[in-house]
Amino acid sequence: MPIKLFFLITIQLVFVGLLVYNAQTQSRYPDYFPEMNKYFSTKPLGVNFENGNTVFRLFAPNAFAVTLVTFTNHDDSVGLEYSMKQDDEGVWEYTLPGERYGLYYGYRLNGPRNKASMFDPSRIIADPYSKAVVTKNNYLHPAKSIIIDTNYDWEGDTWIKTPIRDLVIYEMHVRNMTAHPSSGAKQPGTYLGLVEEGRTGGIDYLIDLRVNAVELLPCHEFSNIEAPFDDSTALTFNGWNHYAQNHWGYMTSYFFAPESYYASGGNLIPDSYCGFHGQQVKEFKDMVKAFHKKGIAVLMDVVYNHVSNYDLNPFKYIDKKYYFRLDSKGNFLAKSGCGNDFMTERPMARRMIIESVKYWMTQYHIDGFRFDLAYLLDEETCKEVIKEARKINPNVYIIAEPWGDGYAPDYFSRMGWSAWNDKIRNGVKGQNPFDNLGFIFGKWERDNNPETIKRYVSGTLVKDGGIFLKPEHSINYLESHDDHTFGDFVRIGSGAVKAEDHITDMASHVRLTEQQMKISKLGALFLMVSQGVVMISEGQEFARSKVIAKTDAPDPHQGQIDHNSYNKDNETNWINYEHREINRELFDYYKALISLRKAHPALRQSQRKDIHFLKCNNEFGLGFWIDKKSSGDSHDILVLMNADPKYIVKFKIPSGKWSLLVDGARSGVNILEDGFSNEIEVPPTTGLVLMK
Repeated sequence: MPIKLFFLITIQLVFVGLLVYNAQTQSRYPDYFPEMNKYFSTKPLGVNFENGNTVFRLFAPNAFAVTLVTFTNHDDSVGLEYSMKQDDEGVWEYTLPGERYGLYYGYRLNGPRNKASMFDPSRIIADPYSKAVVTKNNYLHPAKSIIIDTNYDWEGDTWIKTPIRDLVIYEMHVRNMTAHPSSGAKQPGTYLGLVEEGRTGGIDYLIDLRVNAVELLPCHEFSNIEAPFDDSTALTFNGWNHYAQNHWGYMTSYFFAPESYYASGGNLIPDSYCGFHGQQVKEFKDMVKAFHKKGIAVLMDVVYNHVSNYDLNPFKYIDKKYYFRLDSKGNFLAKSGCGNDFMTERPMARRMIIESVKYWMTQYHIDGFRFDLAYLLDEETCKEVIKEARKINPNVYIIAEPWGDGYAPDYFSRMGWSAWNDKIRNGVKGQNPFDNLGFIFGKWERDNNPETIKRYVSGTLVKDGGIFLKPEHSINYLESHDDHTFGDFVRIGSGAVKAEDHITDMASHVRLTEQQMKISKLGALFLMVSQGVVMISEGQEFARSKVIAKTDAPDPHQGQIDHNSYNKDNETNWINYEHREINRELFDYYKALISLRKAHPALRQSQRKDIHFLKCNNEFGLGFWIDKKSSGDSHDILVLMNADPKYIVKFKIPSGKWSLLVDGARSGVNILEDGFSNEIEVPPTTGLVLMK
């Protein structure tokens, strides 16, 4: 080959390679079907009432034909069919006279049959823009859309305006909070049961704990049921989920519809129906309004990075090629680990996500969102989410589950998002209770050291080598729905229980030993005195344990501690309020620490320059005082922690007379003892808080 020709070909290949690289770097995914990006429409989708008519619109650019099918009853198998017309933008449309409230409907779609398409005209697929759906209880999750009147009397309700750094977020599952008989709920496991007053569990419990925000695990309508376990006759073979259920909700089917199982009459009886009156819409709003009346913000955990995997998910059957990241052969790509990844880069996919966020804010008064696997959302979509949400509510809380490959540490912070801070989680308690313990155990997790621990107290800021531009971007936590509970982490980390142990006496197992109580309190204290936003997970405040409950499921691990309870709608996950009483000391400690944090702005609103660290001759001693200047507090605050399990640590403290608020046994806003000065000894695995 002539040298000149070789040189030209090489330059062209490099240029093409750079283009491909840049495109892939921007989206983090190759686009094997870029022609799909030409389709875009601004027309209102779903069902809309226009000039006294009911207008149906569905975006499906690759379909050959779309038929609207309407039903009088939710369980009708045959309905009236109407051929829809397509415009040049890929939108199919049909108009029925009158406003058809109470009508059930779906779509039949025909189109190309190949790996990049899943058209099946024998199936009726619900509208992805459904405001409510009725679903049948089997793993295919067949659904019909419901046309409902969404008008609602909010009685003047609006969004909570609590500054984000003042939030104490309680991550919780709607059903878990009242499903156990100990909750006393009259409507257990439901939206309405959650806000019944005068009960042991639910809203009164949260008010007693003093939290001011709840973060609901996914409440978008999701696929609750998976294929029967070990059944070779099923369309999908399930060899991993003994319970054939998806309890947590991370398999979203409909971005605009509330989960019907949590509504009154909700059930999982095989082949029964859920939500056929659309009652889930009003009841969800009733729940939000009730929380707001008590000053509690409502955040939703939302899943836009992937969709439900084994059911008749509308996005797959309406336009797989458009809505999903696929390889060159049309197979799903799945960095989410959930069988598919939603292609948020597509203009109409991005539009749907933005419209979903806005809809939940305006129609349900949702105060904020936690985005599951947010790193799988492209950057432009992330920027549009926060921009459009803030137009509606400037105080909206936007939080990322941030982890993924190829990101600058401050990626979400630069866009104004907050994010879960796994650095503080791992540094304080550890990453693995079996062999990777953290500070509160008197250990160093991986690269952590005395300097990183100081960094976490200050907000894990970029200027200190951290990952956030502002403290309010850091969602500080020690436990979430994932992995072991903090209580079980302490039980395992302290050597009291092993992975293979079978728990036979639950009450004895739940009760913390003296050392476990000290470790648990020290972790709680660290969390509550750190700058940023506090999040605790349901039951963390009494060292909840997830032990796999005995059921009819063929699970060989029943009786053992569970670190991944996503599939168990039983006592493994349900909050047992009797266990709160067993560890009441810890509950009261959390409750008083929350009151302390609320009472002293220095603990949540201070600037980095006003946090001063004290010298200590023990690497597991951490002392700092917070100057009241930047926070508006009326007191300086002094925090002393000793994570060494064996030795007393001494601190020389700033001049003046300090009053004790928190010690190893008690916490709160009342002075326990006066007159501390010069030097203070802190016992092993203990924390103190003082004020001046």
